[in-house]
Amino acid sequence: MTQTKSKLCKIGLLLTAATALSACSAADRISQIGKPPPLTRIQNPVEQSGYKPVRLPMPDTKPIIHQANSLWRSGARAFFDDQRAKDVGDILTVNVEITDSAKIENKTTRSRTGNEALGINNLFGIANQASKILPLGIDQSKLVDANSNSSTSGEGTVDREEELEVSVAAIVTQILPNGNMVIEGKQEIRVNNEVREMLVAGIVRPEDISATNTINSTQIAEARISYGGRGQISDVQAPRYGQQFLDVILPF
Repeated sequence: MTQTKSKLCKIGLLLTAATALSACSAADRISQIGKPPPLTRIQNPVEQSGYKPVRLPMPDTKPIIHQANSLWRSGARAFFDDQRAKDVGDILTVNVEITDSAKIENKTTRSRTGNEALGINNLFGIANQASKILPLGIDQSKLVDANSNSSTSGEGTVDREEELEVSVAAIVTQILPNGNMVIEGKQEIRVNNEVREMLVAGIVRPEDISATNTINSTQIAEARISYGGRGQISDVQAPRYGQQFLDVILPF
């Protein structure tokens, strides 16, 4: 009984918290009625709470040796300087080109039938005692008789085709020991009452950056690309908070 009360209390607390969060969100949305969605302020990604420096296996650092009366520095990547991104804080343009198509079909069918019967004669005289209570008596040869039948059939189809082409300016946030650069860029575009967000992050090689200071998304290692939106249209397309909560907790 105590465990049941504890579970009910936990469920009540979760419902209360969800209601409070929903109320806060509703209050924010009510305050924005009649106004376009606000744009996010420009922020330093390094100072964000979820930012974590990238740590990957790196080769040993090679010392830089300066030679007198020489225009070439050992370890340099190029002889002449250019305007391509190379230091923390530099801006690099990322050309995102995604053309994805997938088609998957599968079908599964399963069937199982089971039959179990158990009979015990003269089990300590239980049958005689039971016949006094039950008016029709019992059949000792069929004390237990169980039947089971299960059938499962599943069929799934995936037909997906995606195409995205956009350019995003990213900022170099970190230089790794081997010279590769960690970049992160975010772009927001507001059209009427809908804000479109584009996020690009990953690791690039300086050699892959073109002379125009651009790089293709296919040349980004550990790429994280997100394209979405927020606003009235996105709110209508998304299920309600209550429905999302029930989808998580309901077992059926």
